[in-house]
Amino acid sequence: MRKLYILILSILFTVSVSKGQSALPYLKEPTFKEGEKLTYKLRYGFMSAATGILTVNKSSLKFSGNDTFHLNAVGETSGAFSIFYTVKNKYDSYIDGDTYLPHLYTEDIREGSYTRKEYATFDHRNKFVKGRKGTFKTPVLQTFDLLSAYYFARNLDLSSLKKGESFKISYFLNDEVEQLGITYEGIEKIKTSLGTVECIKFSPEIKPGRIFKKNSKLYLWVTNDGNRIPVRAHVEILIGSVTMELTEAKGLKHELGKKVSYSK
Repeated sequence: MRKLYILILSILFTVSVSKGQSALPYLKEPTFKEGEKLTYKLRYGFMSAATGILTVNKSSLKFSGNDTFHLNAVGETSGAFSIFYTVKNKYDSYIDGDTYLPHLYTEDIREGSYTRKEYATFDHRNKFVKGRKGTFKTPVLQTFDLLSAYYFARNLDLSSLKKGESFKISYFLNDEVEQLGITYEGIEKIKTSLGTVECIKFSPEIKPGRIFKKNSKLYLWVTNDGNRIPVRAHVEILIGSVTMELTEAKGLKHELGKKVSYSK
């Protein structure tokens, strides 16, 4: 049961996309602004399983003289799922206002009887992450935590992206530095609770095992507008399926669905 909840919250906070070069190209102006608030609902089959809220907050912290964004995310189980297993996780990341790279990351994990706290700092120039359990080397100059990966991915320069191409992102999670591969699947219009929107469709890689079927695929739809916000994710598992949907978006930098110069 715990593995299912980890999967649900992972879909909510870790699905991101990027190119696998040593220096990932990104937009100079952020696709988000202070005050943005995104609310998501996750369903296991037809049942509501979890909710998540992501916000961009004003930050007074500076690193090497640079301004930062304070990113915050809270995910918790909901509905009948809360009766059998309670999850309430909190994540905070302070990212550079110019490069969107993380400087400081904290997490407070509460999943049933399991608890975990993390405090990590990032040294991108020397390619290492310092966490509670030691210092970890990274393979590239840009390594992310769960939350900063989500927001950096929204600011990638996708101008040269072609259908069928695959990419990778490096991230720090559970005392390990790993890489996630993603394939670009094209452009689709989908219906959401906020209306019909044109989206960029991606397929992040997953490994078959105790949760996923052998041929399972995870799909992610991101708005093809100035905001680049994920509006839906879907994956088939051994028993049923898990779906994430955006239910509310406040404080967006651009009107939802409005294309800009960097839209596909």
